[in-house]
Amino acid sequence: MNIGIIGCGNISDTYFDSQQIFNNINIIGCSDILQGLADSKAEKYQIKSYSVEGLLKNKNIDIILNLTTPNVHKDIIIKSLKNGKHCFSEKPLATNFMDGLEIEETAKINNLQVGCAPDTFLGAAGQKARSLIENQEIGKVVLGTFNIMSHGMEDWHPNPEFFFKPGAGPVFDLGVYYLTQLINLNGPIRSVTASSSTVQQKRIISSKPRFGDKITVETPTTLMGILEFHNEAKIQFNCSWDIWKHSHTNMELYGLDGSMIIPDPNFFSGSILVSNKNNKWKDVNNDGMLLGIPNTTDNNGKKIANYRGIGLSDMINSILKNKKPRCSLDLSLHVLEVMESIITSSEKENKIYLKTKPQKPEILTESEISLLKI
Repeated sequence: MNIGIIGCGNISDTYFDSQQIFNNINIIGCSDILQGLADSKAEKYQIKSYSVEGLLKNKNIDIILNLTTPNVHKDIIIKSLKNGKHCFSEKPLATNFMDGLEIEETAKINNLQVGCAPDTFLGAAGQKARSLIENQEIGKVVLGTFNIMSHGMEDWHPNPEFFFKPGAGPVFDLGVYYLTQLINLNGPIRSVTASSSTVQQKRIISSKPRFGDKITVETPTTLMGILEFHNEAKIQFNCSWDIWKHSHTNMELYGLDGSMIIPDPNFFSGSILVSNKNNKWKDVNNDGMLLGIPNTTDNNGKKIANYRGIGLSDMINSILKNKKPRCSLDLSLHVLEVMESIITSSEKENKIYLKTKPQKPEILTESEISLLKI
């Protein structure tokens, strides 16, 4: 199936490079609201560049890969569907739940698939943690925590304004990884209770080139609360861009027979720590799994596993086999409803019960991955 990219920012290079990892990703065209940017990417990867409208109308393209900014995700997805094309989008699906429902309705009317990042839960750490849980290594999961804590983006990002607008903030920008991972491990979420604060109404940019500029904060920068799952587990969360330093782990789950520490779900691999009852922590390494083998380096030169594109590859395979993709519309719509409910619950100071209830994505086996990898 032929793919056309809309949105040629930094993340597009990751998806272009995924063609060297997965055997069914074939990008034949790209576009961007900035035509010069599309032209440069087309030249770099030896494909054709188009206007956005020209790409949407191109009859040789089967799937639109939507890498635009979140505020136009819904618009591009809807246009893709109305032009007879499947669509895989970067996260989040949309900036509000009503837009997500419109996407769902349009996909049904046109009998087309919509997939959505993140796909990191399909990595070695997410799949290994799930197998450990389903094999009762810590017993029934009853409690847990996850923590997203930093001082925000204005200290390093060259243009950090968007992160402090509605549809962004720590939950929509990073919480999406944690929520998706938790649903992969525990199943769907039943209710949300949250509280929020905005510590600073203005942020001062300390990164270049906009050093000294002020940002007006338009969304909460700290949100904390409790997620109740349909499996009766309760997960406490703390998502904040108002913290300089901390010593919390990313994610922990507590079962009747033990505990588990899970690595940052923004990444594909990392050690899982498991303790049976009161015993010492045992390190469960997953680097040998196909989506855990280090294949690149991070900004500090550390070897890491980065297999972004597996969600798109799985979606293509699922379309051809007439089954539901793992990064499904059902899953991303549920995550979107949870994120919006966290904001709404904090504003209304009440518990919100969710309407969506997707099934857990199927486990991605090593044999299935081997059929997709080059």
